[in-house]
Amino acid sequence: MRVRIGSARRRKNKRLFKEARGNRGGRSKLLRTVKETLIRSRAYAYRDRRTLKREMRALWITRIKAACLERGLRYSQFIHGLHLAGIELNRKSLSELAIHTPAVFDEITEVVKAELQQAAA
Repeated sequence: MRVRIGSARRRKNKRLFKEARGNRGGRSKLLRTVKETLIRSRAYAYRDRRTLKREMRALWITRIKAACLERGLRYSQFIHGLHLAGIELNRKSLSELAIHTPAVFDEITEVVKAELQQAAA
């Protein structure tokens, strides 16, 4: 008995075209081009999810560094002092504190400075 694939193929193609919606020209209208576009776009999405994490961490570090320099500390000293003081805040929360609640960041900086002086002595 011959099996027809019509409805299954239509469903599959419809799903591909729906995912490719918003692309320009043949990239959203022609099946072969849509498949190529989706393969490439998925590869870019996979790659850039990792790149985004890297870029965000760099942004947080830049913000913390700027806030530390205003308070007379280098970034590396600040991170070392955090470890000495046992303060386990990640870089994301530290950068948010530096931007939105500078008073709390000032207190953390004072604790870090005290720990660094105590370690040096």
